Amino acid sequence: MTRVVLLGGGYVTLHTYATLARRRGRDLSSGQLEIVVISADRAHRFHGFTGELVAGMIDPDRVATPLAEAMPLARIIDGRALSIDTVHQSVSYRRGEKAAEVLTYDHLVVGTGAREPASEVTGLEQYGRTLRGPDEIAALADHLGTVPASPVVVAGGGIAGAELAAAIADRGHPVTLVHSGSRILGEWSDQPGLVARAEKELDRLGVRVLRGVRLTEVTPTTAMLSDGTTLATATVVAATGQRPVQLPGLDPWRDERGRLRTGRTLAVRYGVWAAGDGARVEHPKSGEPVPANALWAMKGGDHIGRAIARRLRGKAPRVFTYRGLGRAASFGLGRGISELYGVPFTGALAWMLRLVFFLRFMPSRARAAGVVSDLARFAFTPRTRRVEVATPSTGDAALSVAPA
Repeated sequence: MTRVVLLGGGYVTLHTYATLARRRGRDLSSGQLEIVVISADRAHRFHGFTGELVAGMIDPDRVATPLAEAMPLARIIDGRALSIDTVHQSVSYRRGEKAAEVLTYDHLVVGTGAREPASEVTGLEQYGRTLRGPDEIAALADHLGTVPASPVVVAGGGIAGAELAAAIADRGHPVTLVHSGSRILGEWSDQPGLVARAEKELDRLGVRVLRGVRLTEVTPTTAMLSDGTTLATATVVAATGQRPVQLPGLDPWRDERGRLRTGRTLAVRYGVWAAGDGARVEHPKSGEPVPANALWAMKGGDHIGRAIARRLRGKAPRVFTYRGLGRAASFGLGRGISELYGVPFTGALAWMLRLVFFLRFMPSRARAAGVVSDLARFAFTPRTRRVEVATPSTGDAALSVAPA
Protein backbone atom coordinates (compact mmCIF):
# COMPACT_ATOMS: atom_id res chain seq x y z
CA MET A 1 0.00 0.00 0.00
CA THR A 2 1.14 3.53 -0.80
CA ARG A 3 0.27 6.16 1.80
CA VAL A 4 -0.10 9.86 0.98
CA VAL A 5 -0.33 12.14 4.02
CA LEU A 6 -1.88 15.60 3.59
CA LEU A 7 -1.27 18.20 6.31
CA GLY A 8 -3.96 20.83 6.86
CA GLY A 9 -7.56 21.12 5.75
CA GLY A 10 -7.19 23.99 3.28
CA TYR A 11 -7.14 24.45 -0.46
CA VAL A 12 -3.88 22.56 -1.09
CA THR A 13 -5.14 19.45 0.70
CA LEU A 14 -8.59 19.56 -0.87
CA HIS A 15 -7.30 19.91 -4.43
CA THR A 16 -4.50 17.37 -4.04
CA TYR A 17 -7.07 14.87 -2.80
CA ALA A 18 -9.56 15.63 -5.58
CA THR A 19 -6.98 15.16 -8.32
CA LEU A 20 -5.62 11.94 -6.81
CA ALA A 21 -9.16 10.60 -6.34
CA ARG A 22 -9.93 11.26 -10.03
CA ARG A 23 -6.70 9.75 -11.32
CA ARG A 24 -6.18 6.90 -8.84
CA GLY A 25 -9.73 6.18 -7.69
CA ARG A 26 -9.43 2.44 -8.27
CA ASP A 27 -6.32 2.26 -6.11
CA LEU A 28 -8.14 4.12 -3.33
CA SER A 29 -11.13 1.79 -3.53
CA SER A 30 -8.98 -1.35 -3.58
CA GLY A 31 -6.76 -0.26 -0.69
CA GLN A 32 -3.57 -0.04 -2.75
CA LEU A 33 -3.53 3.70 -2.07
CA GLU A 34 -4.38 5.38 1.23
CA ILE A 35 -4.85 9.13 1.67
CA VAL A 36 -4.61 10.39 5.25
CA VAL A 37 -5.48 13.97 6.21
CA ILE A 38 -4.17 15.42 9.47
CA SER A 39 -6.00 18.62 10.37
CA ALA A 40 -6.80 20.52 13.55
CA ASP A 41 -9.98 21.79 11.90
CA ARG A 42 -12.67 19.27 10.99
CA ALA A 43 -13.99 21.48 8.20
CA HIS A 44 -12.60 23.13 5.10
CA ARG A 45 -13.11 26.90 5.38
CA PHE A 46 -13.75 28.61 2.05
CA HIS A 47 -12.41 32.15 2.56
CA GLY A 48 -13.55 33.57 -0.77
CA PHE A 49 -16.78 34.89 0.74
CA THR A 50 -15.31 36.28 3.97
CA GLY A 51 -16.74 39.73 3.27
CA GLU A 52 -20.20 38.37 2.57
CA LEU A 53 -20.14 36.30 5.75
CA VAL A 54 -18.95 39.18 7.96
CA ALA A 55 -21.52 41.53 6.39
CA GLY A 56 -24.30 39.07 7.23
CA MET A 57 -25.15 38.31 3.60
CA ILE A 58 -24.65 34.54 3.84
CA ASP A 59 -24.98 31.85 6.48
CA PRO A 60 -21.73 30.60 8.12
CA ASP A 61 -22.55 27.01 7.18
CA ARG A 62 -22.21 27.90 3.50
CA VAL A 63 -18.44 28.28 3.73
CA ALA A 64 -17.63 25.39 6.10
CA THR A 65 -17.57 21.93 4.49
CA PRO A 66 -16.76 18.97 6.79
CA LEU A 67 -13.56 17.29 5.66
CA ALA A 68 -15.25 13.87 5.75
CA GLU A 69 -17.82 15.18 3.29
CA ALA A 70 -15.30 16.89 1.01
CA MET A 71 -12.88 13.93 0.99
CA PRO A 72 -14.98 10.77 1.50
CA LEU A 73 -12.25 8.33 0.45
CA ALA A 74 -9.62 9.76 2.81
CA ARG A 75 -8.90 8.84 6.42
CA ILE A 76 -9.34 12.01 8.46
CA ILE A 77 -7.29 12.43 11.64
CA ASP A 78 -8.55 15.20 13.91
CA GLY A 79 -5.16 16.27 15.24
CA ARG A 80 -2.26 18.66 14.94
CA ALA A 81 1.02 17.81 13.18
CA LEU A 82 4.00 18.29 15.50
CA SER A 83 7.11 17.47 13.46
CA ILE A 84 8.43 15.78 10.32
CA ASP A 85 11.16 13.15 10.09
CA THR A 86 12.27 13.13 6.46
CA VAL A 87 14.85 10.38 7.06
CA HIS A 88 12.31 7.85 8.30
CA GLN A 89 9.47 9.46 6.29
CA SER A 90 7.16 9.95 9.23
CA VAL A 91 4.92 12.59 10.79
CA SER A 92 4.46 13.08 14.53
CA TYR A 93 1.01 14.37 15.52
CA ARG A 94 -1.28 14.67 18.52
CA ARG A 95 -5.05 14.22 18.86
CA GLY A 96 -6.28 16.64 21.49
CA GLU A 97 -4.53 16.00 24.81
CA LYS A 98 -3.48 12.43 23.95
CA ALA A 99 0.10 11.27 23.63
CA ALA A 100 1.90 11.97 20.37
CA GLU A 101 1.52 9.39 17.60
CA VAL A 102 3.64 8.67 14.54
CA LEU A 103 2.48 7.95 11.00
CA THR A 104 4.76 6.96 8.14
CA TYR A 105 4.29 8.26 4.61
CA ASP A 106 5.39 7.58 1.05
CA HIS A 107 4.38 11.08 -0.04
CA LEU A 108 3.83 14.06 2.23
CA VAL A 109 1.98 17.21 1.15
CA VAL A 110 2.51 20.24 3.40
CA GLY A 111 -0.46 22.57 3.12
CA THR A 112 -0.47 23.97 6.65
CA GLY A 113 -0.68 27.53 5.35
CA ALA A 114 0.04 30.63 7.40
CA ARG A 115 -1.34 32.69 10.29
CA GLU A 116 -1.44 36.36 11.13
CA PRO A 117 1.63 37.48 13.16
CA ALA A 118 -0.52 38.48 16.12
CA SER A 119 2.30 38.02 18.63
CA GLU A 120 4.18 40.95 17.04
CA VAL A 121 1.61 43.45 18.35
CA THR A 122 1.26 43.85 22.11
CA GLY A 123 -2.17 42.72 23.29
CA LEU A 124 -3.43 41.60 19.88
CA GLU A 125 -3.55 37.90 20.78
CA GLN A 126 -5.49 38.64 24.00
CA TYR A 127 -7.84 41.40 22.85
CA GLY A 128 -7.86 41.38 19.06
CA ARG A 129 -9.27 39.05 16.46
CA THR A 130 -7.67 37.07 13.64
CA LEU A 131 -9.27 35.30 10.68
CA ARG A 132 -7.31 32.16 9.81
CA GLY A 133 -8.13 29.85 12.71
CA PRO A 134 -11.11 27.45 12.91
CA ASP A 135 -14.42 29.36 13.03
CA GLU A 136 -12.68 32.71 13.59
CA ILE A 137 -14.49 34.46 10.74
CA ALA A 138 -17.89 33.20 11.87
CA ALA A 139 -17.02 34.21 15.44
CA LEU A 140 -16.18 37.73 14.24
CA ALA A 141 -19.51 37.95 12.42
CA ASP A 142 -21.35 36.85 15.58
CA HIS A 143 -19.39 39.33 17.70
CA LEU A 144 -20.23 42.24 15.41
CA GLY A 145 -23.89 41.42 15.85
CA THR A 146 -23.59 41.76 19.63
CA VAL A 147 -21.96 45.23 19.54
CA PRO A 148 -24.12 47.15 17.05
CA ALA A 149 -22.68 50.35 15.55
CA SER A 150 -19.54 50.14 17.70
CA PRO A 151 -16.17 51.37 16.39
CA VAL A 152 -13.91 48.81 14.69
CA VAL A 153 -10.22 49.04 13.75
CA VAL A 154 -8.95 46.86 10.90
CA ALA A 155 -5.16 46.58 10.66
CA GLY A 156 -3.78 45.91 7.19
CA GLY A 157 -4.69 47.56 3.89
CA GLY A 158 -4.23 44.66 1.51
CA ILE A 159 -7.11 42.98 -0.34
CA ALA A 160 -8.24 41.08 2.76
CA GLY A 161 -8.16 44.15 4.99
CA ALA A 162 -9.94 46.43 2.50
CA GLU A 163 -12.70 43.88 1.85
CA LEU A 164 -13.12 43.27 5.56
CA ALA A 165 -13.31 46.99 6.36
CA ALA A 166 -15.95 47.44 3.67
CA ALA A 167 -18.02 44.51 4.92
CA ILE A 168 -17.95 45.71 8.53
CA ALA A 169 -18.83 49.28 7.52
CA ASP A 170 -21.66 47.98 5.33
CA ARG A 171 -23.00 46.31 8.46
CA GLY A 172 -23.28 49.69 10.17
CA HIS A 173 -20.06 49.98 12.19
CA PRO A 174 -17.73 53.00 12.08
CA VAL A 175 -14.48 51.55 10.71
CA THR A 176 -10.90 52.80 10.70
CA LEU A 177 -8.52 51.00 8.34
CA VAL A 178 -4.88 51.25 9.43
CA HIS A 179 -2.23 50.66 6.77
CA SER A 180 1.55 50.97 7.03
CA GLY A 181 2.02 51.79 3.35
CA SER A 182 1.35 54.96 1.41
CA ARG A 183 -1.46 53.35 -0.62
CA ILE A 184 -3.81 50.49 0.07
CA LEU A 185 -3.96 47.32 -2.06
CA GLY A 186 -0.24 47.03 -2.62
CA GLU A 187 -0.91 43.75 -4.46
CA TRP A 188 -2.53 45.84 -7.18
CA SER A 189 0.17 48.46 -7.64
CA ASP A 190 0.11 47.58 -11.35
CA GLN A 191 -3.58 48.58 -11.54
CA PRO A 192 -3.75 52.16 -10.14
CA GLY A 193 -7.23 52.67 -11.59
CA LEU A 194 -8.61 49.75 -9.58
CA VAL A 195 -6.87 50.96 -6.43
CA ALA A 196 -8.46 54.39 -6.92
CA ARG A 197 -11.87 52.75 -7.34
CA ALA A 198 -11.35 50.77 -4.14
CA GLU A 199 -10.51 53.97 -2.28
CA LYS A 200 -13.72 55.56 -3.55
CA GLU A 201 -15.76 52.55 -2.42
CA LEU A 202 -14.27 52.70 1.06
CA ASP A 203 -14.99 56.42 1.18
CA ARG A 204 -18.59 55.76 0.11
CA LEU A 205 -18.97 53.36 3.04
CA GLY A 206 -17.51 55.87 5.47
CA VAL A 207 -14.32 53.91 6.15
CA ARG A 208 -11.58 56.15 7.57
CA VAL A 209 -8.20 55.15 6.10
CA LEU A 210 -5.00 55.99 8.01
CA ARG A 211 -1.88 55.45 5.90
CA GLY A 212 1.75 55.31 6.94
CA VAL A 213 1.05 54.06 10.47
CA ARG A 214 1.10 50.66 12.15
CA LEU A 215 -0.90 49.05 14.91
CA THR A 216 1.43 48.79 17.93
CA GLU A 217 -0.77 47.83 20.90
CA VAL A 218 -4.29 46.66 21.65
CA THR A 219 -6.19 46.93 24.93
CA PRO A 220 -9.81 45.93 25.68
CA THR A 221 -10.99 49.40 24.63
CA THR A 222 -8.26 51.01 22.50
CA ALA A 223 -5.93 50.54 19.54
CA MET A 224 -2.60 52.36 19.68
CA LEU A 225 -0.73 53.37 16.55
CA SER A 226 2.93 53.98 15.72
CA ASP A 227 2.45 57.76 15.46
CA GLY A 228 1.11 57.98 19.02
CA THR A 229 -2.57 58.05 18.06
CA THR A 230 -4.97 56.19 20.34
CA LEU A 231 -8.27 55.02 18.86
CA ALA A 232 -11.21 54.08 21.07
CA THR A 233 -12.61 50.83 19.72
CA ALA A 234 -14.66 47.81 20.67
CA THR A 235 -13.07 45.50 18.10
CA VAL A 236 -9.63 45.19 16.52
CA VAL A 237 -9.16 42.81 13.58
CA ALA A 238 -5.78 41.78 12.18
CA ALA A 239 -5.38 41.51 8.42
CA THR A 240 -1.69 42.31 8.60
CA GLY A 241 -0.17 39.68 6.37
CA GLN A 242 0.86 36.20 7.37
CA ARG A 243 3.65 34.00 8.68
CA PRO A 244 3.97 30.37 7.53
CA VAL A 245 3.10 27.66 10.03
CA GLN A 246 6.49 26.01 10.56
CA LEU A 247 6.88 22.34 11.48
CA PRO A 248 10.22 21.11 12.91
CA GLY A 249 12.09 18.81 10.57
CA LEU A 250 11.78 20.91 7.42
CA ASP A 251 14.02 23.83 8.42
CA PRO A 252 16.78 23.13 5.83
CA TRP A 253 14.32 23.87 3.03
CA ARG A 254 12.92 27.18 4.35
CA ASP A 255 13.64 30.63 2.95
CA GLU A 256 14.27 33.80 4.95
CA ARG A 257 10.51 34.27 5.51
CA GLY A 258 9.97 30.72 6.70
CA ARG A 259 8.36 29.45 3.50
CA LEU A 260 9.23 26.01 2.14
CA ARG A 261 11.28 26.30 -1.04
CA THR A 262 9.85 24.19 -3.83
CA GLY A 263 11.38 23.07 -7.08
CA ARG A 264 9.77 23.37 -10.50
CA THR A 265 7.57 20.33 -9.81
CA LEU A 266 6.54 21.72 -6.36
CA ALA A 267 8.68 19.07 -4.64
CA VAL A 268 10.59 20.24 -1.55
CA ARG A 269 12.63 17.04 -1.64
CA TYR A 270 11.81 13.54 -2.85
CA GLY A 271 8.47 12.50 -1.35
CA VAL A 272 7.74 15.92 0.19
CA TRP A 273 5.60 18.49 -1.64
CA ALA A 274 4.32 21.94 -0.71
CA ALA A 275 2.11 24.74 -2.03
CA GLY A 276 -0.11 27.51 -0.70
CA ASP A 277 0.66 30.27 1.79
CA GLY A 278 3.44 28.35 3.53
CA ALA A 279 5.42 27.60 0.36
CA ARG A 280 7.71 29.62 -1.87
CA VAL A 281 6.52 28.68 -5.35
CA GLU A 282 8.26 30.46 -8.19
CA HIS A 283 6.22 31.80 -11.08
CA PRO A 284 7.08 29.74 -14.20
CA LYS A 285 7.61 32.90 -16.27
CA SER A 286 8.98 35.61 -13.97
CA GLY A 287 10.71 33.42 -11.40
CA GLU A 288 9.26 35.57 -8.61
CA PRO A 289 7.27 34.00 -5.74
CA VAL A 290 3.61 33.60 -6.69
CA PRO A 291 0.95 35.45 -4.63
CA ALA A 292 -0.26 33.91 -1.39
CA ASN A 293 -3.92 33.52 -2.28
CA ALA A 294 -6.52 30.79 -2.69
CA LEU A 295 -6.24 30.40 -6.47
CA TRP A 296 -2.52 29.65 -6.39
CA ALA A 297 -3.07 27.21 -3.52
CA MET A 298 -5.79 25.42 -5.49
CA LYS A 299 -3.68 25.17 -8.62
CA GLY A 300 -0.70 24.06 -6.57
CA GLY A 301 -2.78 21.28 -5.01
CA ASP A 302 -4.05 20.19 -8.43
CA HIS A 303 -0.49 19.98 -9.71
CA ILE A 304 0.79 18.03 -6.70
CA GLY A 305 -2.05 15.54 -7.12
CA ARG A 306 -1.05 14.99 -10.75
CA ALA A 307 2.63 14.75 -9.81
CA ILE A 308 2.01 12.06 -7.18
CA ALA A 309 -0.27 10.16 -9.57
CA ARG A 310 2.56 10.12 -12.12
CA ARG A 311 5.01 8.92 -9.45
CA LEU A 312 2.66 6.05 -8.67
CA ARG A 313 2.78 5.06 -12.34
CA GLY A 314 6.54 5.17 -12.32
CA LYS A 315 6.72 8.41 -14.31
CA ALA A 316 8.51 11.65 -13.56
CA PRO A 317 6.32 14.60 -12.46
CA ARG A 318 5.92 17.51 -14.83
CA VAL A 319 6.87 21.09 -14.00
CA PHE A 320 4.33 23.55 -12.61
CA THR A 321 3.26 25.79 -15.50
CA TYR A 322 0.25 27.72 -14.20
CA ARG A 323 0.68 31.47 -14.83
CA GLY A 324 -2.28 33.00 -13.04
CA LEU A 325 -5.76 34.19 -13.91
CA GLY A 326 -6.58 37.41 -12.07
CA ARG A 327 -7.73 39.01 -8.82
CA ALA A 328 -10.94 40.39 -7.39
CA ALA A 329 -12.33 42.24 -4.38
CA SER A 330 -15.85 43.04 -3.22
CA PHE A 331 -17.08 46.25 -1.58
CA GLY A 332 -20.70 45.33 -1.03
CA LEU A 333 -23.47 43.63 -2.94
CA GLY A 334 -23.02 44.34 -6.66
CA ARG A 335 -19.90 46.46 -6.13
CA GLY A 336 -16.39 45.28 -6.81
CA ILE A 337 -13.14 45.48 -8.69
CA SER A 338 -11.48 42.66 -10.63
CA GLU A 339 -8.73 41.97 -13.09
CA LEU A 340 -8.81 39.08 -15.57
CA TYR A 341 -5.60 38.40 -17.52
CA GLY A 342 -4.60 42.01 -16.93
CA VAL A 343 -7.93 43.51 -18.06
CA PRO A 344 -9.58 45.63 -15.30
CA PHE A 345 -13.29 45.60 -14.46
CA THR A 346 -15.30 47.59 -11.94
CA GLY A 347 -18.83 47.76 -10.54
CA ALA A 348 -21.48 45.09 -11.00
CA LEU A 349 -19.60 43.27 -13.76
CA ALA A 350 -16.49 42.94 -11.58
CA TRP A 351 -18.59 41.72 -8.67
CA MET A 352 -20.36 39.15 -10.86
CA LEU A 353 -17.08 37.83 -12.28
CA ARG A 354 -15.83 37.35 -8.74
CA LEU A 355 -19.03 35.60 -7.68
CA VAL A 356 -18.99 33.15 -10.60
CA PHE A 357 -15.31 32.38 -10.06
CA PHE A 358 -15.71 31.60 -6.35
CA LEU A 359 -18.86 29.55 -6.87
CA ARG A 360 -16.96 27.47 -9.43
CA PHE A 361 -14.27 26.56 -6.90
CA MET A 362 -16.42 25.88 -3.84
CA PRO A 363 -15.99 22.24 -2.71
CA SER A 364 -19.74 21.65 -2.33
CA ARG A 365 -22.30 22.28 -5.07
CA ALA A 366 -25.09 22.35 -2.47
CA ARG A 367 -23.32 25.05 -0.47
CA ALA A 368 -22.60 27.04 -3.62
CA ALA A 369 -26.32 26.98 -4.39
CA GLY A 370 -26.96 28.10 -0.81
CA VAL A 371 -24.67 31.10 -1.30
CA VAL A 372 -26.69 32.16 -4.35
CA SER A 373 -29.95 31.74 -2.39
CA ASP A 374 -28.63 33.77 0.56
CA LEU A 375 -27.37 36.59 -1.67
CA ALA A 376 -30.67 36.73 -3.54
CA ARG A 377 -32.60 36.96 -0.28
CA PHE A 378 -30.25 39.62 1.04
CA ALA A 379 -30.58 41.68 -2.16
CA PHE A 380 -34.36 41.89 -1.75
CA THR A 381 -34.39 42.53 2.00
CA PRO A 382 -34.82 46.23 2.90
CA ARG A 383 -31.94 47.46 5.05
CA THR A 384 -30.77 50.63 6.74
CA ARG A 385 -27.20 51.60 7.47
CA ARG A 386 -26.00 53.96 10.16
CA VAL A 387 -23.90 56.78 8.69
CA GLU A 388 -22.32 60.03 9.87
CA VAL A 389 -23.43 63.34 8.34
CA ALA A 390 -22.56 66.94 9.13
CA THR A 391 -25.26 69.09 10.70
CA PRO A 392 -25.98 72.27 8.70
CA SER A 393 -25.71 74.57 11.70
CA THR A 394 -22.48 73.47 13.37
CA GLY A 395 -20.77 71.13 10.95
CA ASP A 396 -20.44 68.59 13.76
CA ALA A 397 -20.99 64.95 12.99
CA ALA A 398 -24.40 63.54 13.72
CA LEU A 399 -25.88 60.08 13.33
CA SER A 400 -28.42 59.36 10.67
CA VAL A 401 -30.09 56.32 9.20
CA ALA A 402 -29.94 55.92 5.44
CA PRO A 403 -30.99 53.21 3.00
CA ALA A 404 -28.17 50.69 2.52
